[in-house]
Amino acid sequence: MKALLDSFKPGFKGGEISALQFFGKHGISVAFVLCVVIFSLSTQKFLSTDNFLTVVMQASIIGTIALGVTFVVIGGNLDLSVGSLLSFATVLVVDLHDKVGPGMAILLMFVFTLLIGSVNGYLIGYLRLNSLIVTLGMLSAIQGITLVYSGGKNVDISDQTNTWFAFFGREELFGIPVPAIIFIVLGIVLQIVLLKSGFGRKIFAIGGNATASLFSGLRRNRLVFSTYLLSAFTTACAALILGSRVMGSQNNVGEGYELLVLAGVILGGTSLLGGSGSIARTVIGVLILAMIQNGLLLLGFPYYTQWLVTWVVIIVAVWLDIAAKRGKLFSTY
Repeated sequence: MKALLDSFKPGFKGGEISALQFFGKHGISVAFVLCVVIFSLSTQKFLSTDNFLTVVMQASIIGTIALGVTFVVIGGNLDLSVGSLLSFATVLVVDLHDKVGPGMAILLMFVFTLLIGSVNGYLIGYLRLNSLIVTLGMLSAIQGITLVYSGGKNVDISDQTNTWFAFFGREELFGIPVPAIIFIVLGIVLQIVLLKSGFGRKIFAIGGNATASLFSGLRRNRLVFSTYLLSAFTTACAALILGSRVMGSQNNVGEGYELLVLAGVILGGTSLLGGSGSIARTVIGVLILAMIQNGLLLLGFPYYTQWLVTWVVIIVAVWLDIAAKRGKLFSTY
């Protein structure tokens, strides 16, 4: 702790890098523990099994999307279209439920969501367009598609008590909410894929040094395309949870989710510059955001305070990420 405090003193050189390295390796764990301690001391309701399950439930939708987006960011790109894509997929699966049945509705929702993800992947991976511009444009395009499809109206499932569709958002297994199980299982599978498979190692390679990976024979276009398919897949899973939990959907239900997802990914230590990151740390980052929102709610803070705190968290996380790469906290350039 002394080295950490000393690193903020003007002119301090010896411990500054080690303190930043400490942030890079263990900052997310320290932040997690601090959140638990601070909110536990602030309100007795926070540290209970029911509230912990509530936090995991709150984190499950954003967290499930963040799992796929982590691959995109590690590969050196961004995906700002996931919020609109969540709105589209949720409206689609809920609307189709009464028309073609839950099974076919889920299948068609995954097909169309992956189709949109493939458009992102093709434009960014094969045509080499800027990911920020492409996904920002796709965000608006999907909003328009969703409004046209729904006719500007909200959609609901007519018989909400007599459908197995409720399983994904409202049921429990062994006392654990199904959304939390989906989130955790997907996280474990994708963590193994990222760390133990050749695909995962190649994603790190193209994000760390795109030019070197090209000369080494890696097919960057195909790999980038795959990351956007993965991002669309996890967004479809989140839409399944959300639609099942609410049994209805608004046209803009995913509005703002892209920032929360990105905040969770960055807070987990995945670099915006690409080449480094972890699914497990993304899970912790998303849980921290959910704990902050839950804790502020229990303490009676207004809803907009959560957005302000989230913004501060993003700024601090990005600052520390860049500082760790520079080897210093402050720069005169």
